Amino acid sequence: MGLFGLPMEQLYMYILLAAGALTVLCVFFGEVAEFKSAWPLFSPIVILAFVTFGSAIGFLMETATEFNEWSVLGISVLAAAFLDLLLYFLILLPVSSATSAYSEESLSGQVADVSVPIPEGGYGEVIIETYSGVISKRAAGYNNEAIDRDEKVIIVEVSEGTFYVQTYTSLDFREKIKWAKGV
Repeated sequence: MGLFGLPMEQLYMYILLAAGALTVLCVFFGEVAEFKSAWPLFSPIVILAFVTFGSAIGFLMETATEFNEWSVLGISVLAAAFLDLLLYFLILLPVSSATSAYSEESLSGQVADVSVPIPEGGYGEVIIETYSGVISKRAAGYNNEAIDRDEKVIIVEVSEGTFYVQTYTSLDFREKIKWAKGV
């Protein structure tokens, strides 16, 4: 017995081939149409992995065991759900949170070092050390002031790929206490 006039083994194989092809397309072109959901378990990669696991297990069980098709379907759905959860929590979730990407706007307020002196009304270069490495960017004085090499600066504003910076003056411990108390 089967569905749509096809034996179940053949149906499982067609579903497996289609899900595998869609998974490859999603991996290569998934960033173009990024799917944001309130429930991350319903992303296309997770759903396609579930269908792929389920159809592969179903195909193998149909060809290798004597279970009836409803038992095979139930076992393959449960096994696919278990494998999909393992995939999501052990691989996809850690990889997605381990990104090293940054946005230029997120660097506002960071302290940087001037590597190329910034002339009055001109551009120089600053180096920012982050957890993911060293970033080197074009910089200009926030009030068009000149800033020497090896000066510490704070990034005040980011506009069109240029960091607008001011000289950074660190407060010593006593000054921080006075500042915090408002004295």
